[in-house]
Amino acid sequence: MKKCIILANGKPPRKNIIKFFNQKGYNTLICADGGADSALKLRLAPDVIIGDMDSISAEAKRKFNKSSKLITIKRQNDTDVEKCLKYAMKNNFTEVLLTGVAGNRLDHTFCNLGIVLKFFSQIDISLIAEESYLKAYNGNVKLKSIKGETISLYGFDRKTKIQSKGLKYPLNDAALPFGEKESTSNLSKTSRVELKIRNGVIFIIRDVNVMMENDLF
Repeated sequence: MKKCIILANGKPPRKNIIKFFNQKGYNTLICADGGADSALKLRLAPDVIIGDMDSISAEAKRKFNKSSKLITIKRQNDTDVEKCLKYAMKNNFTEVLLTGVAGNRLDHTFCNLGIVLKFFSQIDISLIAEESYLKAYNGNVKLKSIKGETISLYGFDRKTKIQSKGLKYPLNDAALPFGEKESTSNLSKTSRVELKIRNGVIFIIRDVNVMMENDLF
C-alpha cells in the first residue's frame, strides 16, 4: 500500500503528528499550494507541491524549487486539495492523510470535509484538524479502542442506519440525520467497538492524541 500526507494551507498539524504517521508508512508529503509554507515552518521537505500557485510564498517556492516537484495546475473547477488527491490516485497511492485543512475559513473547512465524502469510494482518506482525527465509514467496522475513549458519530440522512456494539450509548439501527440527531461524545466500553452501517456513510471523530498514545491506528 502506498500512503501519503497532503498538507493544505490551513492551520498545520504539530510536527510530532507528521512524524508519527511517517512511522506508519505515510512517507510521501504532498503540499497543496500554500501548504508548502507550512512545510517550510515545520522544516519538512515536500516531495510534490501542487496547485494554481496563488498562495505559495516566493520564499517557499525558492526554497523548494530544486528539491520538490512543483506542478502548476491553473484550472478552477477543483480545489488545490482535490488536485493533490487526483495526483495521489493517478500515482497509485491507496491511503491519504489530509492535514492543514481547517483554520480561519469555515467555508474551506466545510469544503474539505465534503471532499472526504466526495472521494470516499476512490481512495482511503483520513483527516486531522487540531486535536481531532476524522474518517468516513460504511459497512461492517471494527475499531481498536480503549475503555473510556470518546468517539463521536455523525450521519447525513435518515436512510443510513447504524448498529453499535461496545459503546456506552448504543445505537440500535439508529439514523443520525445531519442537523437533527448526532452521537457526540459517545464512549467506548471495551478495547474494540463494532459498527454495522447500512445504506450510507458516516463520519467518526476521535482524539488523535489518545489514538497515537495507545496505537489505535
